[in-house]
Amino acid sequence: MSEPTVKQAVHTPTAPRPAGAYSQGVVAGGFLYTAGFGPQDPATGETPNGVAAQTAQVLRNIGAVLAEHGLTMRDVVKVTAHLQHLQRDFPEYDAAYRAFFAEPYPVRTTVGSDLMNILVEIDVVAVLPGR
Repeated sequence: MSEPTVKQAVHTPTAPRPAGAYSQGVVAGGFLYTAGFGPQDPATGETPNGVAAQTAQVLRNIGAVLAEHGLTMRDVVKVTAHLQHLQRDFPEYDAAYRAFFAEPYPVRTTVGSDLMNILVEIDVVAVLPGR
């Protein structure tokens, strides 16, 4: 009989609070998985204008969750991004994204999605040290 999966929730006041029944992040199996984050500033609740500013805020929110476990964007191995206007906004989103990551870049999937009054939402998977 195998041991049950152990998972640990990750919470931080420096990222937006969940708007539903989910954790900001979960550690399990040697990885930290984040929720999909939008571009809300956790201190003010404000959403910046434009896809570049929203992408930067989303990645700062994700960085705050990673930091709770001593991780950075360098530990990210997988990114899933949702854009409200995929064809229109991809170049500007990609340019803002590049400012947060270095080679070797994580693998990434970027799709068009119907988002709720935001232009971008992103979740990541990061590997824990020693894995």
